[in-house]
Amino acid sequence: MDQYQQDPGDELSSAVELLVSRAGPDLRVAAPLALGKPHRLLNALFHRVKRDPSLKLKVFTALSLSPPTAKGELAARFLNPFSERFFGLDFEVLEYAKALAQDALPANMRHEEFYMASGSMLASKQAQQGYASVNYTHVARGLARQGIGGLVQKVARGDGGRLSLSCNPDLTLDLIDEIARLGKPRPCLVAEVDPELPYIGGSAEVPADYFDLVIDLPRDSARLFALPRGPVSDADYAIGIYASALVRDGGTLQIGIGTLSDALAQALILRHTDNAEYLKLLETLEPGYAQSELVREIGGTGPFELGLYGASEMVNDAFRVLRAAGVLKRQVVEDADAMERLNAGTPTTQDRELLESAGHFLDGAFYLGSVDLYEWLRNPPPEDRGKVGMTRVSHINQLYGGNERLERAQRRDARFFNTCMVMTALGSAASDTLEDGRVVSGVGGQYNFVAMAHTLQDSRSALMFRSTHGAGAALTSSIRWQYGNCTIPRHLRDIAITEYGVADLRDQCDEQCIKSMLALTAEEFQEELVEQAKAAGKLDSGFVIPPDITPNTPLALHHRLRPMRATGRLPDYPHGCDFTEVERRLVPALQWMKSASARPLGKLRLLAAALLSRSPAFSQELERMGFMERGSLSSRLARRTLRLALARCARSDLKDR
Repeated sequence: MDQYQQDPGDELSSAVELLVSRAGPDLRVAAPLALGKPHRLLNALFHRVKRDPSLKLKVFTALSLSPPTAKGELAARFLNPFSERFFGLDFEVLEYAKALAQDALPANMRHEEFYMASGSMLASKQAQQGYASVNYTHVARGLARQGIGGLVQKVARGDGGRLSLSCNPDLTLDLIDEIARLGKPRPCLVAEVDPELPYIGGSAEVPADYFDLVIDLPRDSARLFALPRGPVSDADYAIGIYASALVRDGGTLQIGIGTLSDALAQALILRHTDNAEYLKLLETLEPGYAQSELVREIGGTGPFELGLYGASEMVNDAFRVLRAAGVLKRQVVEDADAMERLNAGTPTTQDRELLESAGHFLDGAFYLGSVDLYEWLRNPPPEDRGKVGMTRVSHINQLYGGNERLERAQRRDARFFNTCMVMTALGSAASDTLEDGRVVSGVGGQYNFVAMAHTLQDSRSALMFRSTHGAGAALTSSIRWQYGNCTIPRHLRDIAITEYGVADLRDQCDEQCIKSMLALTAEEFQEELVEQAKAAGKLDSGFVIPPDITPNTPLALHHRLRPMRATGRLPDYPHGCDFTEVERRLVPALQWMKSASARPLGKLRLLAAALLSRSPAFSQELERMGFMERGSLSSRLARRTLRLALARCARSDLKDR
């Protein structure tokens, strides 16, 4: 292994020159998704190739993270000060990602990504052209055929010189093995030690000589990229509450990230720690749901005596809070015989000892979340040490990673909860691509988990989504008769959940599937869907929508959830907040303004209302937004509109208390 003890600039230059010399002038470099990218090294490589036209560079990766950029003056007034505080002024932005977003990659550079930060590259032709639609578990196979000459990754250093792939053992191990299987040359591996990365042992560990070069750059003040936590809405909570009753005690949990997952975690915590109130909440949300055939057959409503085991491609904050609440406590071991005896309730003494010494309550392929998540992984409570495993994506996202018997035993009663953008009335789902072909995010592991749910005994997949998107005149239904792109085909339909209920679509005929999806559809879009189904001959011409005891409207949902919201059991930020108190008051006001002005007519009405209103001063909020000075005419109008929005949200908040 080559080692360099030089200043940071020299170390980066040496690493770049090693990559160039080993990979050749046509550099094909892989980098992990999300946290695992060494930004400084990638930027040094970018600039080296940019100034040398004799070189070519193609980067293969996913989820290139950068602090969000504001669109419009009002958003900038809120976002820029927050970003400076949250991400730091010295955050190293990926130069290729910045160029990609502007369609400004140099002619001698290409970029291929299999998963993009949601919605971040819709306007980039270069990013859209370079998107690779690949299941997460097939990425290593595809990259191995591309002739990868270099792989760069952040790592953590442990005692004795061993290294941990930490946040990203997901693809690195599989890729190197697949390259060896194909008989291709091993790429040049360069690691950058990041002392902020938690050291994760077990499967994530590699020996000190695994990499060709390990660089220890002086730690600047930049922190790990964290995801700001957003507010959980009424719709989010309803979806999470419905989903929470579909989880069986003693089972396995996989969930994605975002406010829907936050809502699900909070509902599971209520089920476990405040069960009487949880049961009241279920009954208020939908009378009889807790006693429904679906809940009795596959889920439950009682506290978690056996607990859950987490097996998720992404380890996020939901798992952290579920562990703290005592929900995440079922452990697994890497021994198929022992797992089968544990499942049968007949463990030997050796099995119990193995569980105590090497058991895991959570396994993942990569982690990404809040600063609290990283601190938990870095300095876990004594009882959690060594109990979180990071491993290959081939082990987490499928049953065919080499030990199917073990993986089946570990994943008993699995529940796979994922989100989508749109579902059709016939049960197909679009989760990553718009109708015109532009990619919002990527397939990732969603297809893998849906397919696994159909393969594993007693397992189910649930797709969660809000019934509508947009606002005002731009409001559209998320349940369509047909949609131009499909992530999950209709033959893999399983469970669908919106804020208006749960549809069990597995093994249903088309007629029943449509009727089930109608029950999840927002009221104003139901009739149109019925007419489209009738026109296609999928519903009888005489079919009428049955009366709904709980109307599918946001107002009716708000009234049902309001008592529990008022008690604080369903807070806006259930698992921590990254905003100040003033910013927390600004967030809903800014969201309301965005919705109210979604169309030109709405914008005019909002402006007129602002000019005529006599709203309170809201001096703290206006000062935070930089509106204390008189400013231009547009700034004065924005200030009046913001005051109107703050007043409206304050009135709504008071009504709910």
